[in-house]
Amino acid sequence: MATLSRLRRGPRPFLRSLVEVCSILFLFYSNLLMGEFEGANGRGKTLGFAIRDIFTTANFTIALICAAIGYTLFEFWRRKLL
Repeated sequence: MATLSRLRRGPRPFLRSLVEVCSILFLFYSNLLMGEFEGANGRGKTLGFAIRDIFTTANFTIALICAAIGYTLFEFWRRKLL
């Protein structure tokens, strides 16, 4: 029975980390999208234009670095407080 519970626990930390990193990525890109619409209110500024403008390699790299730092900090705080 101990083996079965250990097998069930195996992918959970990976899935939890994946969900947390994806949440941070979502928040990063939603913030970029809101900022794009706030700063550019001219004609021809559509949703497609904003999406093309924010989904760049540089933004994705920044988002991944921020997500890794955020995940590391949240894990540190979770282990420190619990």
